[in-house]
Amino acid sequence: MDKERQYRVLVADSMSEAGLAPLLQAPDVIVDQRSIQETDDLAQYDALLIRSGTTVTEEVLLKMPNVKIIARAGVGVDNVDVQAATKHGVVVINAPDGNTISTAEHTFAMMCSLLRNIPQANASLKDGKWERKLYQGAELNKKKLGIIGFGRIGTQLARRAKAFDMQVVVYDPFLTVERAEKLGIQKADLHDVLRQSDIITVHTPLTKETKGLLNMETIPLTKKGVYLINCARGGIIDEKALYHFLENGHVAGAALDVFTEEPVTDQALIEHANVVATPHIAASTKEAQLNVASQVAEEVLAFLQGEPARNSINLPTLSKELYEKIKPQYELAKTMGSLLSQLMRIPVQEINVYYSGSTTQGDTSILTRSLMAGFLQPRVDAAVNDVNASLIARERGINYGEKQLTDHFGYENLIHAVAVGEERSFEIKATYIKDYGPRIVSLNEFSVDIVAQGHILYIQHFDRPGVIGKMGQLLAQHDVNIATMQVGRKSVGGEAIMLVNVDKHVEDGIVEELVKFDEIKLVHVIDL
Repeated sequence: MDKERQYRVLVADSMSEAGLAPLLQAPDVIVDQRSIQETDDLAQYDALLIRSGTTVTEEVLLKMPNVKIIARAGVGVDNVDVQAATKHGVVVINAPDGNTISTAEHTFAMMCSLLRNIPQANASLKDGKWERKLYQGAELNKKKLGIIGFGRIGTQLARRAKAFDMQVVVYDPFLTVERAEKLGIQKADLHDVLRQSDIITVHTPLTKETKGLLNMETIPLTKKGVYLINCARGGIIDEKALYHFLENGHVAGAALDVFTEEPVTDQALIEHANVVATPHIAASTKEAQLNVASQVAEEVLAFLQGEPARNSINLPTLSKELYEKIKPQYELAKTMGSLLSQLMRIPVQEINVYYSGSTTQGDTSILTRSLMAGFLQPRVDAAVNDVNASLIARERGINYGEKQLTDHFGYENLIHAVAVGEERSFEIKATYIKDYGPRIVSLNEFSVDIVAQGHILYIQHFDRPGVIGKMGQLLAQHDVNIATMQVGRKSVGGEAIMLVNVDKHVEDGIVEELVKFDEIKLVHVIDL
């Protein structure tokens, strides 16, 4: 961007002066602090800074034709129409690291309060009572803490728990044994964490897989007298199930900072004698608010002065001309990464990408970063792009590299990606064909020809008569319509795969019925 001109920045929500200091002190930046509704001429602004109080719709974007970057001082960007921003060429950034420590500390404070009955004892004393025996608590020392989801916050929590001589057992489907050993924690599957832990805290994103993760079926797997904590996302713990098991005494207590509906509507749950509740304040510290404001202010200033955005969640840091040129391969690589991640649902230690044909004529590192962003996005509770993918991969202990090959392998261009896990590997080959678009041409050496989009069932099976009919009949019984299907095999009667494009997401119950067929070995649901 032109470094000689002045830039105007609108700060539409309240932020600390100290946090905004990088912008306020910049000689080439004019900062206005007022809401969008109070601003007559939105077209004059080059940048917009917001928190959760401002919603950025396409209508707002149309009123801001000169805005180049929108910065959300926080993690979530639910109040920004990211798709519309992308369409208008506006970069959207957030502050993914700013509240990590405050959330970890709040979770630990909730755990201490829960086991020592601190809120209840405090209320009792203020009510003029002296009930020492009633509020006898329990020590954290030697207790087993189960952490479900091991991203930045889970990692920080584990470090604090170990300082209290707690044993830490973690469920994260993408945590490697090597990283677990390095951090001195125990890696386990979900059921083992549920069975072993004295205290369980959840730190996952809210997805279709994690919604209601602790429910009427899974909570009974826990120890009688378990404590449950949720300072992550409302809905990960089924609140009706939680109340039921609090009432019958199976769950000794719960600490909640987030809820399915906010403000809270379920008063019975938060008023339960064994529940400690706060109004979604895990990230509400002076330090966290200063951190997120400083982070976005510094990044907006750097972006206006011509530097790439480090925490962009919607646009690659490429020139428009280059992006248009490589767009087909760039998007294909990202799709391959997402597909590879969903097909390789175990910890991955290494990803290698090989390029052949015309893909080798440009900077293939751009494509590799796009593939890594696609691979990591389903695995982490943060926005991933081609800029921060390398950092997140390093945090997760994943090595990756690329190689350009001279052999065309019969294709004008070919991208070949291999993910190496602790137990097995998986590989995908794909090409972009003019007039036909992107195609997946091989999965684990099974030859296929599919467009990877929408909802797909990946089925490993034995090549026997009738298996396709059984699969189709079962889907029909559940009103799941098949759009297209591809079958690949290496030998008659041997192992084979089916790739079934369907019109809607296939629920877990249907998958469980499919794998009961003798001929079917494995089923993965892919959503792209």
